Amino acid sequence: MAIATINPATGETLRSFESLSDADVKNAISLADKAFEDYRKTSFEQRAEWMHKAADILEADKANFAELMTLEMGKPFKSAMAEVGKCAVVCRYYADNAAKFLADVLVETDASKSFVKYQPLGIILAVMPWNFPFWQVFRFVAPALMAGNVGLLKHASNVPQCALAIEKIIQTAGFPQGVFQSLLIGSDKVANIISDDRVKAATLTGSEGAGASLAAAAGKHLKKTVLELGGSDPFIVLASADIEAAAVTGTTARMLNNGQSCIAAKRFIVEEPVADKFEKLLLEQFQALRIGDPMQEDTNIGPLATHDILKELDQQVQKSISGGAKVLMGGKPLLNMKGNYYPPTILTDISPDSATAKEEFFGPVAMLFRVKNIDEAIKIANNTPFGLGASAWTTDTTQQQRLISEIEAGAVFINGLVKSDPRLPFGGIKLSGYGRELSIQGIHEFVNVKTVWMK
Repeated sequence: MAIATINPATGETLRSFESLSDADVKNAISLADKAFEDYRKTSFEQRAEWMHKAADILEADKANFAELMTLEMGKPFKSAMAEVGKCAVVCRYYADNAAKFLADVLVETDASKSFVKYQPLGIILAVMPWNFPFWQVFRFVAPALMAGNVGLLKHASNVPQCALAIEKIIQTAGFPQGVFQSLLIGSDKVANIISDDRVKAATLTGSEGAGASLAAAAGKHLKKTVLELGGSDPFIVLASADIEAAAVTGTTARMLNNGQSCIAAKRFIVEEPVADKFEKLLLEQFQALRIGDPMQEDTNIGPLATHDILKELDQQVQKSISGGAKVLMGGKPLLNMKGNYYPPTILTDISPDSATAKEEFFGPVAMLFRVKNIDEAIKIANNTPFGLGASAWTTDTTQQQRLISEIEAGAVFINGLVKSDPRLPFGGIKLSGYGRELSIQGIHEFVNVKTVWMK
């Protein structure tokens, strides 16, 4: 795959890059290894000063970073602005909390003193996706660097300028040379990086195929991985829910980032007594969305990131229709528009046991299922190989507890949309991956949890 900026709104190739050679990659690893020896000895106070500076840079140049994201992968500019702001938040969160999260923990034993000590591992490889090109990286960078690790980034090949911009932010903030490097390489070079003894672990956000490939390569060398993979998140609406609020939030949850989000609401599971009303309200919300130039302030839906994504999404929709699904709106690419545009789409009458009902639709397509009761809702919600997030709407406290306990997912949000928050752990189960990012759990993923016993 070419490493290039291709504007998804026009199809125009704006800038191309040469992939680093094997020698370049080895030099980068050597630089990172050398940087780690000194960086691991820096104080939390010094790291926090640099991390706060990175947050300042993000906020000071927010519009330019947002424009770069929109240019490379097509998200609405206003969403890109919010993403930059969120990156600054996670930088400050770990700058302010890392010392506490990684402080020695005293444990009473038969020793005169025993405690748990957290120490950095070294070089961590981060393989990151294009859909949130800044946020996905910074939610790795902030805890990893505050823990004293150093990072190598293999970003998606369609957002190279975002990758280089992030590297420059870290350098400008004052972090020593080599502590964070963006490697413009294809996925074919990842296995060799993992095999290098100086690289201690890896994290990946992406498809289950990419995750399996990375995990296999890392497993061969007994190296730890954290994987945040796909999702086909349920959005459950029971009869006692605030239907109007559910429809408004559900639209946001499905259309965020042009529908290209792992934690987007993808399967709307609605109890029969309110199904007609919810369907009508959701349809009205979808119809009110404006599709167009993602740089325009009033645009709700921009283009999909690549033509291949557009093609794959349409194939899934047509497969669903062939299997008996009904199209309430949308259902075909917008060929009259230049770029990778797909309209907001609602599919109904889908068999819960069909293959497409269990797949991840990475675009603005909602699947609507009707159920008789909460038992059926939970059954359909869990009838997928994924287990990332779930949103469930009900005012009944007994139902809320059932949904929290019985839904198979890494996160359950009651009466709200699923979102990541630096203060809460983030990750999934089943084919959605393993391990956690963010919060105290995230910073503990890539440290040596060392037991110390003193007589």
